[in-house]
Amino acid sequence: MTRSRKVWIPLAVLVALTPLGLLASGTAWGEWGTDEIKGLLGYIPHGLSRLADINHIAFLPDYSLPGLGEGFAGQAVGYYISAIVGVVIIVLLTLGLGRLIVRK
Repeated sequence: MTRSRKVWIPLAVLVALTPLGLLASGTAWGEWGTDEIKGLLGYIPHGLSRLADINHIAFLPDYSLPGLGEGFAGQAVGYYISAIVGVVIIVLLTLGLGRLIVRK
């Protein structure tokens, strides 16, 4: 098995399993809002409260695109698109940084 297949096959499996998050109840780990953190901790840490609203624009808010619908199928398509966009961004950044490092 080539080195690239050892990376791409597991990555493709992870992308294919992305909509499983729709079956879980509650919020994904680490995606808590300030209200959920306050409920968990009883307070909102100062640094978090200061920076909580810094990002007002999301590229794919709630892992969806307008017009996909609110049903499971529409949400699953949004999750797939988000996963693919995320993978493409990470791969491009990794390749770009790799080329910069190799040049030096």
